[in-house]
Amino acid sequence: PALTLLCFPLAEKTGKVLDEFCRCYKEQYGVALFNSVRYEIEGNGGPQSQLLHRKVPLEDHVIYSGNLFQYIEENKKWRNRFCVVPHNYGLVLYENKLAYERVLQPRVLVNSAGYKILTSLDQYLELVNSSLPGTTPKSGNTPILKCPTQFPLILWHPYSRHYYFCVMTGKEQEKWRAVFQDCVRHCNNGISEDSKVEAPAFTDAVRMYRQSKEQYGTWDMLCGNETQILSNLVMEELVPELKSAIGPRLKGKVQERQRTWIQISDAVYRMVYDQTKTQYDAVVTKCELERPQMESTIRTDMDQIITSKEHLASKIRAFVLPKAEICVRNHVQPYISSILEALMTPTSQGFAEVREVFFKEVTDMNMNVVNEGGSEKLAEYMEKLSHLAFHPVKMQSCYEKMDQLKLEGLQQRFDVSSTSVFKQRAQIHMRQQMDDAVHTFETLLHQEVGKLQGKDDLCKSIQRILERVLKKYDYDSSTVRKKFFREALLQITIPFLLKKLAPTCKGELAKFQELIFEDFASFILVENTYEEVVLQSVMKDIMQAVKEAAVQRKHNLYRDSMVMHDSDPNLHLLGESIPIDWGEEYSNQPDAEPGADKRRRAKQVVSVIQDDEGALPYESGTEVLMHQTSQEDHEPEEPDPQAAPGSPGSVKEIREMLEKEVLKEPAGPADVEAEERLTNGTIVTQESSASKEPAVEGSQEATSAESSAPRDATPQGPGSTGTGVRRAAPPAPTSLPEPSPSPAEHEANADSHKPSDKETGEEVSALGSEHSLEPAEPAAAESVGTTESGEAVQTEF
Repeated sequence: PALTLLCFPLAEKTGKVLDEFCRCYKEQYGVALFNSVRYEIEGNGGPQSQLLHRKVPLEDHVIYSGNLFQYIEENKKWRNRFCVVPHNYGLVLYENKLAYERVLQPRVLVNSAGYKILTSLDQYLELVNSSLPGTTPKSGNTPILKCPTQFPLILWHPYSRHYYFCVMTGKEQEKWRAVFQDCVRHCNNGISEDSKVEAPAFTDAVRMYRQSKEQYGTWDMLCGNETQILSNLVMEELVPELKSAIGPRLKGKVQERQRTWIQISDAVYRMVYDQTKTQYDAVVTKCELERPQMESTIRTDMDQIITSKEHLASKIRAFVLPKAEICVRNHVQPYISSILEALMTPTSQGFAEVREVFFKEVTDMNMNVVNEGGSEKLAEYMEKLSHLAFHPVKMQSCYEKMDQLKLEGLQQRFDVSSTSVFKQRAQIHMRQQMDDAVHTFETLLHQEVGKLQGKDDLCKSIQRILERVLKKYDYDSSTVRKKFFREALLQITIPFLLKKLAPTCKGELAKFQELIFEDFASFILVENTYEEVVLQSVMKDIMQAVKEAAVQRKHNLYRDSMVMHDSDPNLHLLGESIPIDWGEEYSNQPDAEPGADKRRRAKQVVSVIQDDEGALPYESGTEVLMHQTSQEDHEPEEPDPQAAPGSPGSVKEIREMLEKEVLKEPAGPADVEAEERLTNGTIVTQESSASKEPAVEGSQEATSAESSAPRDATPQGPGSTGTGVRRAAPPAPTSLPEPSPSPAEHEANADSHKPSDKETGEEVSALGSEHSLEPAEPAAAESVGTTESGEAVQTEF
């Protein structure tokens, strides 16, 4: 297969797809620029939101961190990993917690865009079998790997490499699943909505390209940043040819063929990604250089361009509209109400749950503040409340309402491949509305808190502000949902209409090209104008259906006539002020720390997820796994015919030993830090090919170093959180001759790992084997179980 891959004209075929796409992009760029300038001049804005929008994101916050087991494909063993999810929702995996605290290089950086989160080996095997070239294996075959616990978590991607994790309990599995799904949801939404030209130009170019290949309808792989989406677009065309070329040459048992195909697909995806990024960046740069001249022409000739476009639209409308109206009346109109009802029920339940969760959290905070000390406790509770929208577990009850979304029957009729695109969009709206409500509440309370006297005043003020914010939330959530319903209906019906009309209309569009002046050809396209006419043919029915739904008040939607104009004129002025830091302003502790140490401490104390139980003994579990693997390495035995290739020798024995350790070992603290540099799109290789030391020795050293590290003096029992937890002193095991790094050294290392604002596709320069980020001498590095020398960085998606 490797030889076949070398012979496959990958670069040539990728370049051909990209050339055609770039042509579409350059055409759509001029149209998007014209639309942006026109919108700026005419200003056709919708209703003003009542809630404030947080302008500064929650940076330097860790969404979650904890231990789990990862299956390492390079040495076919399970290893303990300390996983950190920073504010930009990447998955950062460290050798252990000590490596994280010492700001060492992470083992793996995963961008989860395009991945599916699976909690069953059967689900995973079904997806792997369906993607394998050739005959689909029979069900019931031995899986690629065996899991030492009953709670796997698998990240599956149709093209890129897969990641295998497992945890010790079902409760942990649900928690990590919620966290991973939040990461996927965020990374899938990788195209910045702030970009008014590049983003619409890109999405329209993708749509036009796929329609030119007669691929209409929604597309599941429109996820990630531009380079990832474009790589998916290339792979969509390459994979069938790749399967035909390589499939017959895959030999061996089913598991070996599965593993080989996954590796080949991942290798191809990496090469496609690199070529795509280079070519796409080049066309974007070229368009940006031409933008000033194009924008000058648009502003100078705006009236003439609009007149020319309207003339073209009138001619196309006369030709297309009669056919489109018949198609709408016969094939779309009868189903609009059914589609809308299917969308409205789960979406409205989700937004109602957001309101309920927000109400409950603020009410509980109000009771706790009154019972526990008034304004002295307010800062602590408000710090927690400000993270509510980014709390995957607490928000899960809102998100899972969208799981009820079913378009059965309608899905086949309208060529909707999956409902996931609508589910994720609604969930993103829910999170944004929750954050807007929380931000508005804390802004109003911050304005009032200095004027209040005693607990009673504080309690009444919190209740009054809560009611005020809930009214604003009801209005804004109604506006957001109505917009979402209209967009979803258009997303379902327009591709269907275009596909229906294509045989009779598309071939005739070329004759309208002569109606466009040559000077304006960059800003007016016949294809785009044709789609606008088709959209107009169905838009009236969609608007009417949503309006009737609002009149019924069945789903708590406001009528369009109910508009809140400047109901709170001073509120948006408050939103322009400096972001609130409750801990800094209302902490009663004296500021005796140096500035650098204070900043470092502030980044460490934030924990978004509250642990209802102590940390599970993953380190002891690692010892069990290391003991098992060391026996395999040093005492060769007869292979177990029951075990799958690449799995530990006796999964049952490992599981029993792990369960004994869980019962035997007490729970330890779960400190959480929030200082991490996430460069999504890269992975540090799991095991160094240059290092000749056995993996077991390094892991045993890591375990001994962690066991010798002092723990936090403040024990964390059930219900404790990482928020406000004091960090333990830097570990200084007796086996380390060198002292722990000083605060200044630690701060210097932390600066090199400063979080990035880029959610996806960011690259880091390759680190050579001689470049290490260890803060101590090599001897110290060895004792914490890291093998930094010889590691390499390679691109991951």
